[in-house]
Amino acid sequence: MIMSNKEFAEKLKVGIELAGKRMLEEKARRGEDLIVSSDGKNIKRIPAQQFIKESQIVL
Repeated sequence: MIMSNKEFAEKLKVGIELAGKRMLEEKARRGEDLIVSSDGKNIKRIPAQQFIKESQIVL
């Protein structure tokens, strides 16, 4: 069965979201930080656990 572009894009989006959540979980488990920037100029280091709490991400 051939997948449409829309179906492929949706599966890709879901896969990227899942990979991001897994990365956050692993970093939080290890006590690691995330390097984040909202505007490309101000770069911050935030503990992964704090980021998860503040962003209300459901893992």
